[in-house]
Amino acid sequence: QVQLVESGGGLVQPGGSLRLSCAASRSIFRLNAMGWYRQAPGKERELVASITTGDSTRYADSVKGRFTISRDNAKNTVYLQMNSLKPEDTAVYYCHAEVRRGYGSGVYDYWGQGTQVTVSS
Repeated sequence: QVQLVESGGGLVQPGGSLRLSCAASRSIFRLNAMGWYRQAPGKERELVASITTGDSTRYADSVKGRFTISRDNAKNTVYLQMNSLKPEDTAVYYCHAEVRRGYGSGVYDYWGQGTQVTVSS
């Protein structure tokens, strides 16, 4: 099994920055992509950003130009740099890994425990 451990959340003022980190307990065989999701109270969990093993990235429209996802393969770690934060960014942020099954088709998921990001003055 793989554990994803997140860090870097906290309270920041609007316009501020945070960098989230997600460290996997080991390298992940058959990894497709890693990403960050977020969920605010009463809202559905949504994809914020993802990065594939080929380093292709995608972002939610609401964070384009403000957030950057990156990874360090040697450290089995993915990062989310969040700049120009807005109150609307307040949510629990979850690290996610998509892994190919060793048989048949399809994928399965690993999830971090979540880290709270609060943007408020």
